[in-house]
Amino acid sequence: MNAPDSNAAIDIRASATSSDRRIGKILLDSGKITNHDAMNILLAQRELGLRFGDAALRLGILTIAEVADALSMQFECVHLAKGAGGFSEELVSTYQPRSKTAEFLRSVRTQLLLRWFTPEQRSLAVVSPGSGEGRSYLAANLAALFSQLGEKTLLIDAALHRPRQHQIFNLPNRMGLTSVLAELEDCETAIQSLGLLKNLSVLPSGPIPPNPAELLSRPGFGDFLAGVSTQYDVVIIDTPSALEHSEVQNISVFARGALVVTRRHHTRASAVQRMVGSLTDSGVEVVGSVLNEA
Repeated sequence: MNAPDSNAAIDIRASATSSDRRIGKILLDSGKITNHDAMNILLAQRELGLRFGDAALRLGILTIAEVADALSMQFECVHLAKGAGGFSEELVSTYQPRSKTAEFLRSVRTQLLLRWFTPEQRSLAVVSPGSGEGRSYLAANLAALFSQLGEKTLLIDAALHRPRQHQIFNLPNRMGLTSVLAELEDCETAIQSLGLLKNLSVLPSGPIPPNPAELLSRPGFGDFLAGVSTQYDVVIIDTPSALEHSEVQNISVFARGALVVTRRHHTRASAVQRMVGSLTDSGVEVVGSVLNEA
């Protein structure tokens, strides 16, 4: 096929179906295809009677994984190929969106939309009594899932003793929440956007301080949280283990609500009761609980 000029490409793209225009734009915007590629795909699509993605595959311009990623973005169900973005495999909501686990996580998201998040209430702490119960995993996946709805989402790593969100999302941790609270950096600099996960930003922990409890108990953290809650539709906060670190109660008070995570055959019922009692006595609304079966 002859190389098209730019005007011809625009004319042919304008005559394609709206669905094809959208997937073509997604692929162009992500740099997966050029205008020249788009023209050739559309010509092949007409000649062979194929869908846009199928025509791209037939021409060898795209791989199956690249077409799947574009289709997922088109229908608001992000499906990244394994290893894309360098994220942890724990991010099942984007790497395995059709799995039973991802479906369960979407049901949790739905319940939170019905029970908690409103224009007036945008923050939620993810808590559990001990370690190894899946807080960071749940917080990361919920944040990704809310962003897929078009909600401008911020994930904050306030688990300052053993932060994990920078590892899950493959981000540098030179600055973050501690830098902001210590007034060493501003929010705009410390918060990191994720190109492959539209609408999702992450504020990693930053350097580990010697006094996490004191840092997160100060009014400055509450002021910071109130400020970002006016800029984002959903703010998810990862926390340390509640019965080991006292700051979880302060974080939850500032967020006003908490989602409890427990793990089967791991979490003791008495520990959950102690934690929930402490939170409710402080005026925190326990929105619900998630049982981690793994």
